[in-house]
Amino acid sequence: MRYLTVVVKPEGDGAFHPLGRQLTDEQAIERRAIHHVDLLADDTVLLLAEASGSQERYRQIMAASPHVRNYLTAGEDRWMAVSHFEPTEEVRRALTLQRESLLVVDTPIRFTDDDDLTVTYIGTDETFQALSGYVEELDSMTVEVLEMGEYEADDSTFGRLLTTRQEEVLEAAVELGYYNDPRRASLEAVGEAVGIAPGTAGEHLRKVEQRVFREIVR
Repeated sequence: MRYLTVVVKPEGDGAFHPLGRQLTDEQAIERRAIHHVDLLADDTVLLLAEASGSQERYRQIMAASPHVRNYLTAGEDRWMAVSHFEPTEEVRRALTLQRESLLVVDTPIRFTDDDDLTVTYIGTDETFQALSGYVEELDSMTVEVLEMGEYEADDSTFGRLLTTRQEEVLEAAVELGYYNDPRRASLEAVGEAVGIAPGTAGEHLRKVEQRVFREIVR
């Protein structure tokens, strides 16, 4: 396995998504990292991100956005936000490529001082070539290669705190509206969606929250 670290820079208005443009322009919010991003079966995106600053302003932006389906925040000075939103076509294609190939993103994805993204991909030379071919077709972003080499696992990465099953339960909970205010789904509904008992679904979500919150206050 090999790794490829790049800086991805949006062209045009300087954003990968209209929602990202709003958050970048908001001086009361500092975007720090993306810890998980996934394209769901209905072509919407589930994202777990880290930020600091005004959660109230963040919630105002999310509530007003026509692209956002659901969201929630947790933490204080440095806080986490789970958002469920509709992607642009470019974002959808990029995540589709990731899902359909052996290309893996080694999270977290970090924001630079200019609000570009530093991304490390894990895969083979063949998957990197497929990524290069995809990038060449785009005029909405540029990619600068920082380094490339043999990959060595780092168990301290935040993205590895959650098991595959925990991610599956979290995705179902967000999609169904379990974290909405007011709540639109029960643990019974979440458990049914992934084929487990309600108590087991609740246990998975408590472990997710515990691990995410512990990382926030470290």
